[in-house]
This record gives sequence, structure tokens and C-alpha cells, in this order.
Amino acid sequence: MKAIPDLPGHPKPLGPYSQCVVANGFVFISAQTPLAPGAKAGEWAAPDVAGQTRQCIANIAAILAELGLGIDAVVKTTVFLADPHDFAAMNEAYRESFAEDPPARSPAKLGIESPGLKVAIEATAAYEPRHDA
Repeated sequence: MKAIPDLPGHPKPLGPYSQCVVANGFVFISAQTPLAPGAKAGEWAAPDVAGQTRQCIANIAAILAELGLGIDAVVKTTVFLADPHDFAAMNEAYRESFAEDPPARSPAKLGIESPGLKVAIEATAAYEPRHDA
């Protein structure tokens, strides 16, 4: 079964995709860019890869929070880097959110060019629906 949850606290997608899809006990979150809430396209939250990594993870955490989950539900991420030389700085910032029992992770080359964009992160999380009384 597949569901596309309503995420009123998260910006609508800019293209033909969903911010996340819930299916078979998992949440699949589309690659999140370092846009802070309320920012316009291309207004990245930070100029450096560390700050952008933190914002990408904050965006993932915000989606999970809207579904009643924490960042600890993440089981897999893919980190897309514009420049592979930024890996070490990204890794240090990434470690702040996933210090213990980190999820599986794959690095990849970012397939789009956007001025100033250094990183985007997609995530898969385990999903247990909340049962409101």
C-alpha cells in the first residue's frame, strides 16, 4: 500500500514528485536541499557544505516530525555532493545528527547544477503509524 501524506508544514514540491511517500512500513523522503523554511528557490541556508548539510537534515527531520517520527527512524540516506572534495566537511556535519547507530549511507554525485548548491540528502525511514486515541 502506498500513501502520500499531507505535509502542511513543509513546502510543496517544485516539480512532479512527492516530498515523501509512505509504503510497506517505510517513509521514502525525496532529496532535500538546504532551503530553510520560507526561503525562495536558490536561497540556500548556508554558503558552506557543513551548514547546507545541517539544513538538509533539519528538513528531513521536519518531514519525519510531521509523521510523528524522529530522526532515529532513518535507516538509509543517500548524500548527493556537487563536489566530492566536500565529503569530509559534510561528514563532520552529518555526524552531529547521526552520532550513534547511524543509518546506512551512500554518497553520490549531485546530478543537477544550481548556483551555490553543494549538497542534497534523501532518506528512507522505518514507519510505524501513530495510533491517536
